Amino acid sequence: MPVLAAAELPFLYDLVVVFAAAIVLAYVCYRLRLVPIAGFLIAGVLVGPHALGLVSDPEIVEVLAEVGVILLLFTIGVEFSLEKLTRIARDIFVGGGLQVGLTVGLVAAGLATVGVAWSAGIYTGFLVALSSTAIVLGVLADRRETDSPVGRLVLAVLIFQDLAVVAMVLFVPVLAGEAATAGELALVFGKAAVLVAAVLVLARRVVPPLLARVAHTRRQELFLLAVVAVCFGTAALSAVAGVSLALGAFLAGLVVSASAYSEQALSEVLPLRVLFSAVFFVSVGMLLDVGFLVTHPLLVLGAAAGVVLLKLVLTGVSVLALGYPVRLAAAVGLVLAQIGEFSFVLERAGAEAGLSPAGLGETGSQAFIAATVLLMLLTPFLMQGAPALSALLDRTPLRRLGREPAEPSDVARALEDHVILVGYGLAGQRLVRVLQPQGIPFEVVEMNPAAVDRLRAAGVPALWGDASRQVILEHAGAQRAKLLVVAINDPEATPRIVQAAHLLNPTLQIIVRTRFVHEVERLVRLGADVVVPEELETTVRLFTHVLGAYMVPPEETERLVQALRAEDYGVLRGSIQEAHLMVLQGLDEEGLHTRAVAVRAGAPAAGQTLAALQLRREHGLTVLAVRRGSHTLANPAGDFVVEPGDRLVMVGTADEFAASADLFRAPPAEPA
Repeated sequence: MPVLAAAELPFLYDLVVVFAAAIVLAYVCYRLRLVPIAGFLIAGVLVGPHALGLVSDPEIVEVLAEVGVILLLFTIGVEFSLEKLTRIARDIFVGGGLQVGLTVGLVAAGLATVGVAWSAGIYTGFLVALSSTAIVLGVLADRRETDSPVGRLVLAVLIFQDLAVVAMVLFVPVLAGEAATAGELALVFGKAAVLVAAVLVLARRVVPPLLARVAHTRRQELFLLAVVAVCFGTAALSAVAGVSLALGAFLAGLVVSASAYSEQALSEVLPLRVLFSAVFFVSVGMLLDVGFLVTHPLLVLGAAAGVVLLKLVLTGVSVLALGYPVRLAAAVGLVLAQIGEFSFVLERAGAEAGLSPAGLGETGSQAFIAATVLLMLLTPFLMQGAPALSALLDRTPLRRLGREPAEPSDVARALEDHVILVGYGLAGQRLVRVLQPQGIPFEVVEMNPAAVDRLRAAGVPALWGDASRQVILEHAGAQRAKLLVVAINDPEATPRIVQAAHLLNPTLQIIVRTRFVHEVERLVRLGADVVVPEELETTVRLFTHVLGAYMVPPEETERLVQALRAEDYGVLRGSIQEAHLMVLQGLDEEGLHTRAVAVRAGAPAAGQTLAALQLRREHGLTVLAVRRGSHTLANPAGDFVVEPGDRLVMVGTADEFAASADLFRAPPAEPA
C-alpha cells in the first residue's frame, strides 16, 4: 500500500496549526486560571483568515466543528435522562418560550422606532434570541454544573431555542416576502414530532437491549462503534426531519442514557468530544474580522453591550415568571447573554433571501458576526461572574421574589466516604461479604456486564466500566470516596487505575492487589497507599505451615513472619500500614470521616507549616496526627513543617476533603 504524501492530505497542515495553537493558548488560559474554551476561541482568532491567516482551508475546520457540536450535545444528553427532561418540561416551554418571544418582540419593536422595517426587525430578533448551546453547555460540563439548578434552567431555555430554530428557518423566506403554504409548515413540524416519538421508542425498546448485547461481547471497540452509530444516526435522522443537528445529537444522548451502560458510553465518546469540540471553538474564533472590529469599534462594542443587557434582563424576567428566585434568574440571564452558533445559519439563510441584521446590509452582517464572536469570547468570563451578580442581587429587596427550587424527590443521595471496589472476582466477592454486614457504603466497578447485572438485580450498587477512565471514577464518586480497592488481576490496567484515581482525588486511600513483590514500589510511586502482593502472602502462608509442622511456637512464627514482611514491604516500612490501621478500625461516624492522606514530593502541601496550610480555617479539616517514618505525632502544633512522605491523619467531611485535593496533588509519576 503506497504511503500517502503530504500533498495528498492538504488538510493535515491546517489541523496541525489548529491543534498546536489550541494547546498553547489553552495552556496559557490554564496558567491564568481561565477556562480552556477561552484559549480555543483566541487561538481561532489568531490563526484565522482575518489575522495571521495560517489556515488555508477553513471549510475543513468547519466540517470537523460540526462533528464537535454533535459529540458535545450527545454527551450532554447521556449525562441527562428522559426523566430529567420530563421534569423540566414546564421550564422548557414556558421559560424558553417567554425568553424567545420577548427577545424577538422587543428587538423588532425597538428597531421599528428608528425606522427599520418590521421584517428586518423580526429577523434580527431571531438572530439575537438564540444563545450558544455549544459554548454554554461546554463550560457547564467543564465545571460539572450541567445538573445544577442554573444548569437545568439554562438547558431548558437552550432546548426551546433549538426547537425554535426550525420555525425561524421556515419563516425567514416569509419575512423576505416569499410565501410558504400551511402544508409545508405542517410537514416540517410533523417530521419533528415523528423524530421525537421515534427517539422515545428507541430509548425504551431498542437501544438498551442493543447496547446490552454488544456490551456482553466484552469487546470495547464494538461497544464504541455501536455508541457512535447511535449518536450520528440519530443526528442524521434529525437533519432529514429538518431539525437542528444539535437537537438530534442531544436526543441521541437521551436514548443512550436510558441504558445501564451509559457511563461507559460516555467514557468512550468523551475523548472524541474533547478533540472535535476544540476544533469547533477554534472555528468560531476564526470568524472574527479583527480589521472590521478595529475600524468600527463603537458599532461592534455597542451591539455587544446591548445584547448582553437585553438578554440579561429578558431571560431573567422569563426565569422569574417561572417562580424562581432572582439570584437564579440573574445567573441564567448572564450565562445566556450571547448570540448562538445557529444564528450564523439563520444569517446565511437571511442573506440568501435578501435580509440583513437591522437592515444595514453588509455592514450589519459584519457587525453581527463581530459582535457574536466577541460575545462568545466573553461568555466564559460572564459565566464566572454569574455567582457574584447572584450574590449581589440576593442582598437587595429583590431576594423576596420567587422561591427556591426543590431537589427532585427521586434523586438518590450521592455516596460519600464510601469504598470503591474495582473488580468482582473472588477477592471482590469476599470483600463485599465483609462490607455489607458492617454497613460500610460501597460501589463495585466491574468490566463483566453479566456480573454487573447480577449485582444490580441483588440490589448491590454496581457500575459497568473501565476504572482507569476518569469519567467512570467520577460516576463512582471518587471525589467523595474514602477508599479505592483494586482487586483485579490485571498488571496492565492496575497502574492506570491507581494513577487516574490518585490524580483525581489525592486524599483517596488506594489499596491494591498485585501478583509480585517487585511491582509494589512502582504502584506506590503512582499513588497506591497499601499494596498486597500475592507472591509474598503465599510465601507467608507456606512459611507458617512449615514452621507449624515442626512445632515452632506460634509467637516465634509470628515474629519471623513479621520480619519477612518487613523485609519485603521495605518500600512501605513505617509510613503507610500503621497510619491506615488508625483509620480503618473505626466504623462509627468519626471513623468514616477520618483519612490518612499521603504528602508526596511536589505537592503544594510539602514544605509548608500546618498553620500556613490553614486546613481547618479554609477547608474544615482537623489534623489528628502526623505519621513520619515509624513515629506518630499526635495533635501537632501549627509550626509543624509537613515533609514529603508524611501521612496526615485528618477528620472532615467528603466535601471538605474534595475541596482540599489541590494541596495534595503532586505531578503525576510515569506509569512505567
